[in-house]
Amino acid sequence: MPVIVPDNLPAKKTLTEENIFVMDEMRAIHQDIRPLKIALLNLMPNKIETETQIIRLLSNSPLQIEVTLLTTRSYQPKHTAQEHLLKFYQVFDDIKDQKFDGFVITGAPVEQMDFEEVDYWKELQDIMDYTKTNVTSTMHICWGAQAGLYHHYGIPKYPLPQKMFGIFKHHITTQNSELLRGFDDVFYIPHSRHTEIRKEDVEKVPELIVLAESWEAGPAIVVTKDYRQIFLTGHSEYDPLTLQKEYERDLNLGLDIQPPKNYFYNDDPKQGVRVKWRGHANLLYYNWLNYCVYQVTPYDLENLN
Repeated sequence: MPVIVPDNLPAKKTLTEENIFVMDEMRAIHQDIRPLKIALLNLMPNKIETETQIIRLLSNSPLQIEVTLLTTRSYQPKHTAQEHLLKFYQVFDDIKDQKFDGFVITGAPVEQMDFEEVDYWKELQDIMDYTKTNVTSTMHICWGAQAGLYHHYGIPKYPLPQKMFGIFKHHITTQNSELLRGFDDVFYIPHSRHTEIRKEDVEKVPELIVLAESWEAGPAIVVTKDYRQIFLTGHSEYDPLTLQKEYERDLNLGLDIQPPKNYFYNDDPKQGVRVKWRGHANLLYYNWLNYCVYQVTPYDLENLN
């Protein structure tokens, strides 16, 4: 089934060219189906790139998905045209009286700041509190995961001696999780961050479970026991060339940056990218939509509590 997106959203053209079934709002209203309502709070600077990545993964499901794009009111991004934001995005005040089946909070390039120093921290806190009672399941990504763990459970983040940058091998630490159904014993996730959370802090919180981790990159998938809150420290949604673009950007800025680990063939940027995370990325989002959202969300969202 298709993902329903706003008419003329740039992501629609990209995804259609990839043979992904994307339906515009006008066609959707003529179908007698109750789609899953998914909100995407996009905190990344290049919003068009990020919305395309997330919608691509949401599309890999037999379920019909209606996506609502959100941005912050308290901070205006500098890398996305204001016209795009005004046309396709809403803010929290616009939707705070609604309920959603699922909610996605992306990462943001602010991880080296204290949470309280981030311009939109108070607004994000209000949104995260809202998701606890108005959303069936919320997925937090990278800095969004760190922010959620800190806000809900007081779990701190720690600076890393060097950027965690590359494709890292992960393994399952909790068996028989619906979110990881069908996963191989070993799978890969992209990471790109300057800070980390630590497993010993997560394990102090009875409500939380570490489902998967990496010996090198640390806890990767953390959930509450009821799966209403999911925290992903990596970037499963990344395109094949996302890390390459980040690497080239940092080089051009004169930063001391090493090539992303396990990313290029033979770790040589001249030999091209070896993609080995997309299969599990699609399975992760499919499982989230099916087992953590669709199977447990009420047909009438007003009954959600």
